[in-house]
Amino acid sequence: MANSVKKATLKKDILEAAAELFKEKGYAATSVRELAQSVGLEASSLYNHIQSKEQMLQEICMGNANKFTDGIEHILKTYSNPIEQLEQIIKLHIDVAADSLSSVTVFNDEWKHLSPPYQETFLKMRKSYESKVLDIIKNGIESGVLRQVDPKITLYSFLTSLRWIHYWFKPGRISKERLYDNLRIIQLDGLKKE
Repeated sequence: MANSVKKATLKKDILEAAAELFKEKGYAATSVRELAQSVGLEASSLYNHIQSKEQMLQEICMGNANKFTDGIEHILKTYSNPIEQLEQIIKLHIDVAADSLSSVTVFNDEWKHLSPPYQETFLKMRKSYESKVLDIIKNGIESGVLRQVDPKITLYSFLTSLRWIHYWFKPGRISKERLYDNLRIIQLDGLKKE
């Protein structure tokens, strides 16, 4: 039991180190040797915990994709008002980014290095997420709680502004609550129908 916990902890440490190195150097420029050294292992020992460098990228990208997928499913089941749903999406993006700034950077910037089957799955998940947010926006417009604006322009403006959080957010610079309040005002006050 203790050995399996230790192994799981080491794998988590390896993934965190991989995310940090992929963020700093990029996936392609990071070597397995560097990854092993960053967690105090020999390169050959690293393979006792992971199959390949690409497996680490897959786990980082798909792990974050699942956080967003699970998050939006929870939002859709829990909230019915489009404004509340959009507010919760802002919180979701802040929480996921703040949880692991490095892995979210890799998720946003390095996914293109995934091999075809994983890249296809990743892109389908992203498209599904965007489609659900678009439906929320359309429902808000149709129900009269959001202004009559182009839903696709609104979607891409909304999500683009949330995708940059991981680049500059640092705990201590601004609280998650203050960031949420500011993004809610910037993002939603202009969309709300008066």
